[in-house]
Amino acid sequence: MSEEKTTPQVDNSGQVPPTPLRCVTGAAISGGLAFAMYSLMIAIATTFATKPIHSDNQIVMNIGSAVRTLVVGVVALGTGIFGLVAIGLLALAVQLIAQQLTKPKEN
Repeated sequence: MSEEKTTPQVDNSGQVPPTPLRCVTGAAISGGLAFAMYSLMIAIATTFATKPIHSDNQIVMNIGSAVRTLVVGVVALGTGIFGLVAIGLLALAVQLIAQQLTKPKEN
């Protein structure tokens, strides 16, 4: 009844510290994915624009428009996330390089 809840200790010894090279590599991968998703988004939007919905039913038109908007929006969201990750990783690389340059040398 009166047992104390303890949180398990997390072992951080297996984590690798970030390096500028790893940050730039991750930024390049994330930037490549952002560019690929941007190209996909443009292709999807162009395809939707060239093939309008053919229906006389207003409900079908509204649902079709909503689905098209959601598809382009989800791809745009992914593009933005990968782009922001790339920018953040580049900023982290610059910060790590600045810290290495300003840190006093230890011999």
